[in-house]
Amino acid sequence: MQEMILPLKRYAQFEGRANRREYWMFQLFLLLAGAAVCVIALTVALVAGLVLDADSSWMAGITIGAVALVGALWLATIVPLIAVTVRRLHDCNQSGWLYLLALVPGGGVVILIFALLPGTPQDNPYGPVPAGP
Repeated sequence: MQEMILPLKRYAQFEGRANRREYWMFQLFLLLAGAAVCVIALTVALVAGLVLDADSSWMAGITIGAVALVGALWLATIVPLIAVTVRRLHDCNQSGWLYLLALVPGGGVVILIFALLPGTPQDNPYGPVPAGP
């Protein structure tokens, strides 16, 4: 559980290294948070539709609210996501600027491959080996 929120504690720290566990636990946290927002929106929509017999204008408002919640979640976590990805690239002895490949179609696959690879087992120019299991 600690690894899930560690990137939020290291909000904009682009120096250092992040092991695979820290990176993937944060990805799991983002997935669970997004799923929770979707479940809340779906529950509100079902209650409004079935219990309150709401019309389409209510449903449009609920949809806009759900999109706003997802947007707020995205805005709150985009900097920690970029930071933990850069630290993950550092753990693989790669430059953080490699993250710019995410802007190129298909470049995310390269970042995914580096996220799956084990980090360098010894100290590298980006810092000491990160502590972890």
